[in-house]
Amino acid sequence: MPPTAGLGLKPEHYADALAATAQGLWFEVHPENYMSAGGPRLSALEAIRQRRPLSLHGVGLSLAADAAPAPAHLATLKRLVDRFEPFVVSEHLAWSTHRGTHQPDLLPFPRTKAALSRIADNIDQMQTVLGRRVLIENPSLYLPLTGHDLDEVDFLKALVARTGCGLLVDVNNVFVSASNLSYSAEAYLDALPAEAIGEIHLAGHGPDAGGSGLLIDTHGAPVAEPVWTLYRRLIRRVGPRPTLIERDDEIPAFATLMAERDRAAAELSALEMADA
Repeated sequence: MPPTAGLGLKPEHYADALAATAQGLWFEVHPENYMSAGGPRLSALEAIRQRRPLSLHGVGLSLAADAAPAPAHLATLKRLVDRFEPFVVSEHLAWSTHRGTHQPDLLPFPRTKAALSRIADNIDQMQTVLGRRVLIENPSLYLPLTGHDLDEVDFLKALVARTGCGLLVDVNNVFVSASNLSYSAEAYLDALPAEAIGEIHLAGHGPDAGGSGLLIDTHGAPVAEPVWTLYRRLIRRVGPRPTLIERDDEIPAFATLMAERDRAAAELSALEMADA
């Protein structure tokens, strides 16, 4: 059965992941956590990959930086891709490195024409080294930046047109950004090119602890009902897509995450039955 709904894989859930029997279940990992020559994590991932499809979701290539991706990072990622043969490889539309300095965050940038050309070149380089199409994820935004030449959807469309990459649509990121910057999440999702969407992410958010009124993409809570509503709207337009439940903080029991995953799987199944 092809991948339907999946989970972000955490080390504390390796045994549960191996024992899971749900149809269509798949797992996603950050490759940066597996860039080693050996060890128990790689062994566990190998065992899980023998039973389930796998996706690699990068957080460290810094595609929106003012420099090309680090060759050593790309080479190590290539080795992981060759070893685990993921059905999807993805990265973020953000930057985290600058002249040798690494920031522990995925940072925004002005969407200028120059940035478009630079990021397209970086995506081309990534796809050339890996020998495959990659998906690019829309960011979470908190404060307005000046100097944009393109809105975010048009920027993503241009990247797809220039590089042949696909899109990873994080619905929670859309909801958070739309709330923080006062635009329509529905209009944003409706404008995305359906044919480019290769994967969908669902995650939780929370209010800024400082009381600013901003929403923060925490990945530390269940998927909120407005995000489920947006997800339903998106897949009704574009059709079923492999969908991931992300949880990177306040990690609950595997069964709790599987309940959210099963909800996404049910949404996909209902859509397929309606279209049959």
